Amino acid sequence: MTKPNHPHEPIRDANNPPDPARRDWLSSACIACIATGALFQSGDASALRLDGDANLFNPCKQPLPAHIAKHELIARAWDGLDASLVWDSHAHLLGVGDGGSGCWINPRMRSLLSPKLYLQKMFFLNGACVGNASEQAKSVDADYVTRMKQLMDEMPIGVKAMLFAFDHTYHADGKIDLDKSAFHVPNQYAAGVAAQNSQRFCFVGSLHPHSVPAEKMDAAIAKLVADGAVAIKWLPGAMGIDPASPRCDAMYAALKKYHLPLITHAGEERAVEGAHQQHFGNPLRLRRPLDMGVKVVIAHCASMGQDVDLDKGRDGKPVTSFSLFVRLMNEQRYESNLFADISAVPQTNRSAALAHIVERDDWSHRLVNGSDYPLPGVMPLISVDALVERGWLGKSEGTLIKSIREYNPLLFDFVLKRTLNINGKRLANRIFESARVFRR
Repeated sequence: MTKPNHPHEPIRDANNPPDPARRDWLSSACIACIATGALFQSGDASALRLDGDANLFNPCKQPLPAHIAKHELIARAWDGLDASLVWDSHAHLLGVGDGGSGCWINPRMRSLLSPKLYLQKMFFLNGACVGNASEQAKSVDADYVTRMKQLMDEMPIGVKAMLFAFDHTYHADGKIDLDKSAFHVPNQYAAGVAAQNSQRFCFVGSLHPHSVPAEKMDAAIAKLVADGAVAIKWLPGAMGIDPASPRCDAMYAALKKYHLPLITHAGEERAVEGAHQQHFGNPLRLRRPLDMGVKVVIAHCASMGQDVDLDKGRDGKPVTSFSLFVRLMNEQRYESNLFADISAVPQTNRSAALAHIVERDDWSHRLVNGSDYPLPGVMPLISVDALVERGWLGKSEGTLIKSIREYNPLLFDFVLKRTLNINGKRLANRIFESARVFRR
């Protein structure tokens, strides 16, 4: 396998075409990986659970049958919402660079020498119902967009998804660090996809603070706004970004000037390796942009992992990342500019935080919904059966919701969250009308 001369050039291996035996082996390897809890966001086997009547892989059925589409449970999920305000605030646009998109993935995700990353890529593609183990689809990049648009078109008119671009990791001198970059989705590509499908998509830019000199940062952010960006996306641990560093100040100043929210992951990250700087995901490191007046949206409510309690110094005791997130949310000074998305919180390994989130009525105006697509289509990550066993979903509700998932993971994620009932409380309507936070 040859290394690309340019970070956006797709990798091809014409001398080693895929064969059925290899795919069979890979299927077995995936099952073994699930059994040991080595895939995605699990540190142990209990964090992954496959529903008893589900397949390991997404069945990718289509279209949504009329008897499901017209079901009372789905109608109830949309009741009370203004569809024009329902924006999925956390949706990944992915590609492998096979269609001129400029998308790129790290070569390790294409190699069996890195089995975990290879299997993650397989599950990402399967969750989105595109490609296969060898990526020999007609066009992974184009098929990804087509599939996502088909899913969105099964939603009421007005509903949109915010498509994320994703920047490289950079060295301190501003040069791209390909070795530590997980993948790349160019701003230009994401903006173009959103512009061509403006009835269904919005564009979220991604810009590493090391990629642009401080004196040029204002112009760089202004261009993203002109191109239609409604927010900026960071994944600090994977991208090698320290939110508490003064290197970010020029970017923070520009974000505040142009009223552009920063959507940034916090807590532990296991789905994307990249630079693997987990401590950069500490929620307390976000005090710097918050104190500068930036509107910050913490992804997943920092609902997984542990971080050092920096309020007690560098040697502070490790506590749950979620408890640090709660601390920030409880501070009055951040009431107007600290928000969070609830993407991924129904996953099995985040359920403890989910209960707290649902019960915090006072947070509802500061929370927004997001799917973390394509992860709702990765079957072992969310167990509907477990939610039924907890009493958070009725048995018949769970049966219908699992049926939705086989056809439309985006609708599945939405209906699941709208149906959850924890100790008599549900997620408020305004959480799902996310446009109120991002519409310019």
